[in-house]
Amino acid sequence: MTSRLRQRLAGVPVAPSRRALILHLPPRLENEINEVPFFDVQLPYELALKIFQFLGRKELGRCAQVSKAWKVLAEDQVLWFRLCRQEGYLPDHQISDFSFWKRTLRDCCEKEQALRTNWKNRIGAVSQLQYELGKVLCDVHSCEGVVIAGYTSGDVKLWDTRTWDYTAPVLDPERHLAAPGPRPHASFVRINSSLAAAAYEDGTIKVWSLMVGRDPVHCYQHNQKIQALALSAEGAVIATASAFQVKVESANDKGYWETAAEFEIQKLVGLLCLVPCVTARPVVVATAEDIVYLLKVGEPVKVLHSVYGQPVTCLDVSASEAAFGVKGFGWLINETNKILLYSLETGQCTAQLGTSLADFTCVNLRDSPPCMLVAGNKDRRVRVYDLRRSKPVCSLYGHQLGVSSVQMDDWKIVSGGEEGLVCVWDQRMGTKLWEMHARHPVRHIWFNSHSLITANIPNEKVPRGASIMDDDLTAHRRHRGIIYAYEFSVDQLAVESVLPICRSSYNEVTGYNYNIGLAVPYDDV
Repeated sequence: MTSRLRQRLAGVPVAPSRRALILHLPPRLENEINEVPFFDVQLPYELALKIFQFLGRKELGRCAQVSKAWKVLAEDQVLWFRLCRQEGYLPDHQISDFSFWKRTLRDCCEKEQALRTNWKNRIGAVSQLQYELGKVLCDVHSCEGVVIAGYTSGDVKLWDTRTWDYTAPVLDPERHLAAPGPRPHASFVRINSSLAAAAYEDGTIKVWSLMVGRDPVHCYQHNQKIQALALSAEGAVIATASAFQVKVESANDKGYWETAAEFEIQKLVGLLCLVPCVTARPVVVATAEDIVYLLKVGEPVKVLHSVYGQPVTCLDVSASEAAFGVKGFGWLINETNKILLYSLETGQCTAQLGTSLADFTCVNLRDSPPCMLVAGNKDRRVRVYDLRRSKPVCSLYGHQLGVSSVQMDDWKIVSGGEEGLVCVWDQRMGTKLWEMHARHPVRHIWFNSHSLITANIPNEKVPRGASIMDDDLTAHRRHRGIIYAYEFSVDQLAVESVLPICRSSYNEVTGYNYNIGLAVPYDDV
């Protein structure tokens, strides 16, 4: 290594790690073939490429203007492939999938910017997911664009919003085998990437495989009404709560379902969550009035939190933590409503977030960015918390009644209220971007980078004027609830802008025609 290079490096603003890498180059590498000029020395191409891996997009663009050799080096496919992976684009692709990764990264950035613009300006397509034969909507859940809904008729319906030509099946086609009379309501439904589950009012739980067909792959029974249902985000594990009992069912390596554990709780179970990223021995977090239980398969029941007279109002869990809202004592100023954060590994309280005079009604920890949490309150405010601080980062006010569901990402927040209002907020600016209103409370919200799914579920399952013994629903459509699917992707707008009635086929069976509308599709003409 020459002394002139060391003198030049002393006056060049180089990061300490890069300077140390250059200063410790062995002298024998200076005369390798395929050399790249670095000031007054020649470095091997592989070594120069290793140095350039520390640079970002802007630095690589500036280096490409230095010389022809640096331009070739700065546009190497390995560098731009690594940048694409580091920024979260195309994580499942290999370097051989594209020939020009610099252009691929630029296209991904432009697409992300277009998506953000469409989100902010409400540019996209919206569709209503309806099933008239289902009568009144009971529960909705979704996973990566696949929506499942349970109805008072006992039917469980699927939609795949990623492929609009997909014919959504009814997962429980046993209507002709059922006993005469009304069928039990499908009170709870859950779905993940491979399974769908439904819990009925009579205590029956059915599990379907999305790969097999419409017939259930597993079914079991509780003696009393189901209070809560949870399905693992990955894998085949389901947990149900009925009265004082919590049961965990799982599939073994051969695909056979079996009871993994049964727990007896002292009080009625209210909320239930399965801890994600745990497959060997499932872990369940359950709430029963003012007690929070940590239930591990193969271990005794453990009390995570218990304060007499402070019931738990909402619950969410991540892979390592549990967040839940507790109600304070109304006659004590210091004991207000707050959110407690517990470590699942140590069982200790790690943070107390917020102080509010009203109850926290919903909390989202699992889908939030790292060290962040979003919660909704009965005081009509949405609060975003940094887990390292007790006070909220921002507080958003825009609902007429209490907030019923929330979700956030790195720049936006979507909240739903009891009055049926869906609000989209800009987190950094603290302003409302747009809102949509529908009848009935918003009980489910899910979104990703290009789509949004909301569900307005009525509180009254038997509306006035509807006959429970009637096969055709006589109640008006406004009493049933509605599911909305929004699509903001630029690639999908050309197809999604077509009305749903015009995307239908002649094979569809009309189950309800109380509201007169178009009956002839035009997409196949």
